[in-house]
Amino acid sequence: MQFMLNWLSHIVPLPLAGGVRGGSVQHKQSARPRVAHPRPLPQAGGGKLVRILAIIALFAPLPAHAERIRDLGAFQGVRTNQLTGYGVVVGLSGTGDDSLEYLTQAMHGVSGRVGVQLPPGVNPALKNAAAVIVTADLPAFAKPGQRIDVTVSAIGKAKSLRGGALILAPLYGADGQIYAMAQGNLAVGGLGISGADGSKLTVNVPTVGRIADGASVERGVATGFDSGEVLRWNLYQADFLTATRVRDAINRRWPGTATIDDGITLALRLPAGPNDRASMMAAIEMIEVTPAEAAAKVVVNSRTGTVVINSAVKLYPAAISHGKLTVRIDESPQVIQPAPLSRGQTAVQEDSKLSAEEEGRSVMLFKPGASLAKLVDALNLLGVGPSDLVAILEALKQAGALKAEIEVI
Repeated sequence: MQFMLNWLSHIVPLPLAGGVRGGSVQHKQSARPRVAHPRPLPQAGGGKLVRILAIIALFAPLPAHAERIRDLGAFQGVRTNQLTGYGVVVGLSGTGDDSLEYLTQAMHGVSGRVGVQLPPGVNPALKNAAAVIVTADLPAFAKPGQRIDVTVSAIGKAKSLRGGALILAPLYGADGQIYAMAQGNLAVGGLGISGADGSKLTVNVPTVGRIADGASVERGVATGFDSGEVLRWNLYQADFLTATRVRDAINRRWPGTATIDDGITLALRLPAGPNDRASMMAAIEMIEVTPAEAAAKVVVNSRTGTVVINSAVKLYPAAISHGKLTVRIDESPQVIQPAPLSRGQTAVQEDSKLSAEEEGRSVMLFKPGASLAKLVDALNLLGVGPSDLVAILEALKQAGALKAEIEVI
């Protein structure tokens, strides 16, 4: 800091004692003892103090980025569970499944539950009904009587579910047990219309709808958080360094509480009572921990051409030469007419023009430890597109100059 202030004194002149600014200073001897006067601060109008503080702020170290433990992982067993069911949506304006066999069987079951028996061999034309799959997420600690949202999706030839209502349908868990019952009117954000000539217009997706609070929970799922001496906590992404930092942060507040099982799981010894255990779990989730830096990775989406490079990617010494060779063939056939009064015949003469052009023949040299910013700037200067960028990154990986994992999705 003393070196910085000495360097700043050469850039911004500090005011002299007694408030004297600029010009020559004459030293006079006086018998009176010198009295130390306070050095006045620079005037706000000059902006010198602001410049000094701004320069010092540039050299100040940035604080480490910390995240709450609840943002890094979750307690084992405290999670949502997926529910699935099969149902029928009625009340459609002629946009249903018509006479599909599985819809007819479903309607036989629905009519039987309400006391209506359809005659054998009768195939009702159900243009106002559609067979659907109903899905929902059952939150942790959900209790009977609570409401959850459901999503309804057509599985047949239905053109739209707009204006339909879902008949009471059971929702099953992975164990085959019923955990909720769904019913209600659908909210559909899409629109689909068609004309007599076969023209169609579709806005968004009209065959998927949602029912807010459309299912009633009938059975809860035991999480096991209040049973057992040890409760496990799992990271969202496996990392030994992050797991170690989380363990140390917890043990600093409650010594001997956390131990590491592996790179993703920590075993926590918590109080036995649900009241004390819940309080301690809430306190643990709010502890701030600085996670480890993510591993160097390049993610490539082969379908859209999107390339994402994280900040940990670095390059070893390498030179990149990127060029595009364009070969063009122009065919211009010409018709040749014979001379007047001659016995010649009209003929076609081929005229071909070949050309080859190579663009972007520049070479970029990367020094050791080149960062992401330098890589992006250099590739932009080369005029590299997304598809060419993937080829360059793969070539750098094969040459050993790119130390990162390339993931293609």
